[in-house]
Amino acid sequence: MATYTYPHPRPALTVDIALIKEGRDGPEILLIQRNHPPFAGHWALPGGFVDENEPLEAAARRELFEETGLEPPELRQLSAFGDPGRDPRGWTVTVVFWTRVTGDATPRAGDDASAARWWSLDALPPLAFDHADIVDQAKTAYQQIEQIFQD
Repeated sequence: MATYTYPHPRPALTVDIALIKEGRDGPEILLIQRNHPPFAGHWALPGGFVDENEPLEAAARRELFEETGLEPPELRQLSAFGDPGRDPRGWTVTVVFWTRVTGDATPRAGDDASAARWWSLDALPPLAFDHADIVDQAKTAYQQIEQIFQD
């Protein structure tokens, strides 16, 4: 295997997952409570670091299952986020996946999540990292899909 050296820094790569469902009082999103720093005790989207040679969607599915026990039938790539300072551990770029789930999807906290639960998109707790910005984009995508289904 060849070894390459580049004169420029490279970011760490993560994935985050926005699962949205229609709740009793409107759309809800799945959040986990972080068990470790940074932002221990804060709520965040499920997600984590991509393993070497791991496809992005496979990493998203793995992280989602490890932290919530859920396995959605499909995931769609939403966007990438990589602004400086989004992660206090250093330069980190995340690729966000999202999907609309139906039926009973009951999460169970696992891995580095101390809790996992559905939150109303209109009444979110303070979120770790830049996850409020990510949730805003996921909410817009969800509203566009819902409009298509209603038309």
